[in-house]
Parts: sequence; C-alpha cells; structure tokens
Amino acid sequence: MNQEKIFNFTVDKENLMVKVERAFDAPLALVWSAWTEAELLDQWWGPKPYRAETKSMDFSEGGRWLYAMVSPEGQKRWGLKDFTKIVAKKNFTYLSLFCDENGNVAPETTGSTWQNTFVERDGVTLVTNDIRVPTLAHLEAQIKMGFKEGYIAGLDQLEALLATLRKGK
Repeated sequence: MNQEKIFNFTVDKENLMVKVERAFDAPLALVWSAWTEAELLDQWWGPKPYRAETKSMDFSEGGRWLYAMVSPEGQKRWGLKDFTKIVAKKNFTYLSLFCDENGNVAPETTGSTWQNTFVERDGVTLVTNDIRVPTLAHLEAQIKMGFKEGYIAGLDQLEALLATLRKGK
C-alpha cells in the first residue's frame, strides 16, 4: 500500500482552467469503473449530504450521463455529461452542463470541458482532471460557489468507496 497521498488542486485563471490530481490506492480497472458506471457514480459523485441519482447513462463517444444532484429535502438539480472522446482505461473527455430533467440545456448555458486521465503505478491510480471553462467570469463563479470544497468531498467519498470495493474482491 502506497502511503504517499497525491492531491493537487490548481486554479489557472490565465488559461481558464482548474487542474485536479488525486491518487487512489486502487487498481486502474476499479477506479475506471467508479468513474464510468452509473451504479458506482451514484455512490460518490457530489458532496454529502447531496447524492447523485442517474436517470440515464450511455458511456460511449457521443453518449451522455443525465443525472440529478438530490438535496436532503429531495430537490433535484440536473446535470449532463456529453462524452466526446473515450480511450478505454486511459482517458475520457466530456462537456459538463446544467440542464432540465430531460437533458435540455438552455441556449445561453456555458459548460466546462473535462479531460480525465487515469494512470496506474504499483496498484495506485492517479486521476487527473483538466477542467476548462469559456470565461474568467465562469471560472470565478465556479470557485465562489464552492467547487473546490464540494469536489474534494466527492473525491473523499470515492476513496472510501474504493476501499470498500477492494475489501469485497
């Protein structure tokens, strides 16, 4: 077991991006599944006390993940990931957008493009997210709304889920 924790969260305002690197003490196949299978995504995506609830998932180029972030009171805020490129167990890219329950995105909506890369070394998988946005205002609003804290909380839930899944194998 690798005791070294890799975690970096960098905001690059000049290039309109956020870069997140997080190492997980789990094999690549397991980490990849946790990022690409609805049943597992629903167990970690988003910060508690919110939970993710998948309406539909098609993990393929041109496919989509339509899901809701559900509040403790049952209120739903809908999100959509449009998958644009997938290289199995290496990387995938998607456009992340807010939408309605049917996946309809308002015309004025700007999203963020996520490039997600996975590299395993000695049983530890490093996940790198390069998140690009169209404007500085978008980036600043994303940070102000607590993206860093919320995303870290979700990644912590992923780490706990991976530990549980490793024990079950």
